[in-house]
Amino acid sequence: MAEQVQIRPGDKGISFTLKDQNGKDWSLQSFHGKRVLLSFHPLAWTPVCTGQMKALEENYRTFESLNTTAAGISVDSHYCKKAWGEHIGIRLTPLLADFWPHGEIARKYGLFKEDAGFARRANVLLDEHGMVVYVKVYEIHAAPDLQETIRFIQAM
Repeated sequence: MAEQVQIRPGDKGISFTLKDQNGKDWSLQSFHGKRVLLSFHPLAWTPVCTGQMKALEENYRTFESLNTTAAGISVDSHYCKKAWGEHIGIRLTPLLADFWPHGEIARKYGLFKEDAGFARRANVLLDEHGMVVYVKVYEIHAAPDLQETIRFIQAM
């Protein structure tokens, strides 16, 4: 299989539509005029991913005040995302299912781990025009530093 090219600041964000945890379509294109933080994570029901998504939820109002929408993305189905989201108390943050074709959006962003079958842990920020302005990939067992991302947004 060909080597993936990871998306970088300065690239145009790749448009997509995925199901959220409620089975509704969530389209990146519908957020033109807002910043969008795509928080890729490997799998639902795992400790680090749980902390990563809870941090997004806990900072929902902060993101809102910064004209930013944050969404979590993994290869799990939207049914799995719904059960997991309810279990961990996610009520506001969209949890997106990159389920089928399996990991297609993570692949398009160059963040899919072929050997593991899931996305790398990463935060990708797009500006109000859909341009990538920030990409940070984390070790698989390390929680993203969300405050670092928030400080970056505040400085924009």
